[in-house]
Amino acid sequence: MKVLVLNCGSSSLKYQLIDMNNEEVLCKGLVERIGIEGSILKHEKPGLEGKHIVEEAMNDHKDAIKHVLNAVADAKVGAVKDMKEIDAVGHRIVHGGEKFASSAVLTDEVIKAIEDCSALAPLHNPANLMGVEACQTILPGVVQVGVFDTAFHQTMPEKTFLYGLPHELYTKYGIRRYGFHGTSHMYVTQRAAEMLGKAPEDLKIITCHLGNGASIAAVDHGKCLDTSMGLTPLEGLIMGTRCGDIDPAIIPFIMNKEGLDADGVDKLMNKQSGVYGMTGISSDFRDIEDAAKEGNKLAINALDAYVQRVKKYIGAYAAEMNGVDAIVFTAGLGENGIGMRADICKDMEYLGVSLDAEKNDVRGKDRVISTDDSKVKVLLIPTNEELMIARDTLRLAK
Repeated sequence: MKVLVLNCGSSSLKYQLIDMNNEEVLCKGLVERIGIEGSILKHEKPGLEGKHIVEEAMNDHKDAIKHVLNAVADAKVGAVKDMKEIDAVGHRIVHGGEKFASSAVLTDEVIKAIEDCSALAPLHNPANLMGVEACQTILPGVVQVGVFDTAFHQTMPEKTFLYGLPHELYTKYGIRRYGFHGTSHMYVTQRAAEMLGKAPEDLKIITCHLGNGASIAAVDHGKCLDTSMGLTPLEGLIMGTRCGDIDPAIIPFIMNKEGLDADGVDKLMNKQSGVYGMTGISSDFRDIEDAAKEGNKLAINALDAYVQRVKKYIGAYAAEMNGVDAIVFTAGLGENGIGMRADICKDMEYLGVSLDAEKNDVRGKDRVISTDDSKVKVLLIPTNEELMIARDTLRLAK
């Protein structure tokens, strides 16, 4: 069975076609600037020299998906001879609210429920649904499956997901902690257990998805007990451009002092803060690290603050689970930040963490990077959300 995985953003679309008989990626690509001048598709497949580029106006996601399918079925650069070889489509859906604790076949009822969650993810869910609608038109009769970023975290108990706010705000508007990056946290949890030769149900794992957007999850015997993001992806760690946890009283204070409205302060916290706002340099940690090496005090402070927040969550989750068997690093910074991983694991002997400097000297490869005698195993695992989406799509399509 061949599964097409789609991840639709507001003006972009990532895709992979995966042969689920052997989980081989047959082709993949990225469409950028959908609905904007300069639309471009970059398509690649194993054995194809360079990338196949299509620069043509794409007014909406339907146009973009037509170009994707044309590339996938192209005689020279494609991976199938006919669209009919695509057996199912798996869609990344950002927010499923409380309605979805697992992936679901996209029936009219499910699509309506996703629409109802759009108020909680106004930039993402509508774009995700555009991709669904386009595929329904272009690939009629093909099974469509939604895989939710929030689903993995739906095992959190009420004591974890409830805020200290009037209860009617939860019952009326669904204001609670949901968590994100769930597909990534689920994948690395399963992969970590596999690498350690155990079942997820036998382990207490802390998964650290550290990228421009970042979150940490406490996975207790295969189920999410807690995670750092909340109602939105703003809560939790300091990130590339997001502030993470702050005193909520700062918001009206800034609004009054800077003359900002709600949209203005939302933009400040989501787009102008994080390590970018703290340094004025960049949201890319590589740029921050370069500046820190040159002695830039703001860059040094930002990196120290980032490491401190990650360590704080790891310690909290170890306490919450009454211990931890493994800590996993994944996503862009987690997979490639050799020094960052070392700084986070430093001075964690109390917890039973002992990092092996030689094993840690690696980027983007599955590896146990703790010492052989480390009580808590530390692992580096490149995330693979697309494969996770494809696996769930295969399961439901069958």
